[in-house]
Amino acid sequence: MARITQQSTARGTTDDDLGEGNRLLVGDCVSLMKSLPAASIDAIFADPPYNLQLRGALHRPDNSKVDAVDDAWDQIGDFAAYDGFTRAWLGEARRLLKPDGAIWVIGSYHNVFRLGAMLQDLGFWILNDVIWRKANPMPNFRGRRFTNAHETMIWAAREQKSRYTFNYDSLKALNDDVQMRSDWFIPLCTGGERIKDDTGRKAHPTQKPEALLHRVIVGATKPGDVILDPFFGSGTTGAVAKRLGRRFIGLERDETYAAVARRRIADVRRADDDTIAPTTSRRDEPRVPFGWLVERGLLQPGEVLCDPSGRWTARVRADGSLISAEHKGSIHQVGAAVQGAPACNGWTFWCVTVEGQRVPIDVLRRKLRAELN
Repeated sequence: MARITQQSTARGTTDDDLGEGNRLLVGDCVSLMKSLPAASIDAIFADPPYNLQLRGALHRPDNSKVDAVDDAWDQIGDFAAYDGFTRAWLGEARRLLKPDGAIWVIGSYHNVFRLGAMLQDLGFWILNDVIWRKANPMPNFRGRRFTNAHETMIWAAREQKSRYTFNYDSLKALNDDVQMRSDWFIPLCTGGERIKDDTGRKAHPTQKPEALLHRVIVGATKPGDVILDPFFGSGTTGAVAKRLGRRFIGLERDETYAAVARRRIADVRRADDDTIAPTTSRRDEPRVPFGWLVERGLLQPGEVLCDPSGRWTARVRADGSLISAEHKGSIHQVGAAVQGAPACNGWTFWCVTVEGQRVPIDVLRRKLRAELN
């Protein structure tokens, strides 16, 4: 395990202010990843250098210079050099992930196809590519190409058999109760969210919007999970992870960026536990057979069930099946048979009378589930 030192900033912030279980290590990402124990990370979000390979300065029509990403850290070299760098850090990423862990990697057309090929070469199993469609992209000033209005995130499990986390119902709730799609319409980081240095310039040129990380973390991790960000930058992953009750390890080779991230994350307040738990999916709830209701005395052999309208009835048998005038079988089979339907959800079709009111037997199943939990 890498030794973590207390590194102060201009405002006196130290790594202790990041929150319990959270760490920020300064140095080369591959070297630092090698120092971390295998199978210790639940999820990775990686925003690696895009290796833009810009050819000279870019100017607007009024001849003002565009604040492009031309920092040394983004200039890896030719494709062979970039592939070597990518293989090194992705190889360590796979070693660090738990068997059921997963990785998110974001890129542009400059590098995302090389990232995707390398992920597959190393044994990752690609689950989705998610398009981040920018609400406010930078125009194409030269007018020779389409406006580059999106970036691509690749979501991949450590391996094909990994039982990765996917909080389907939480994402559906986040999307106004509509299934979340793989194209996300989110603005670039601007305004008050954009962190500035003492001179008023961007503290980091590629700061990602918190909304993007919020969706990733809510959808693909659980409270208490450890999230690794090998290219921490201004600390967006750490800020959102801390707020949502996840733990993080951030790796950043530039002490200036690390200082920005520490100050930023120190000001983040963790949300209350009851507000960050994923929305429970029915698929994740413990299975409760109908017969268990009979065993536990919630229903008695011979008790009469009816449909919500009172048109059809059936009696409960001791073995957890139902019998009507003409049909015998499970709650689903008998429910379908009496209606002449191809299928039936017996839990919501059959009702029991409680204090003069017809109540679906699913109410009894939920009661039993609560006892089992």
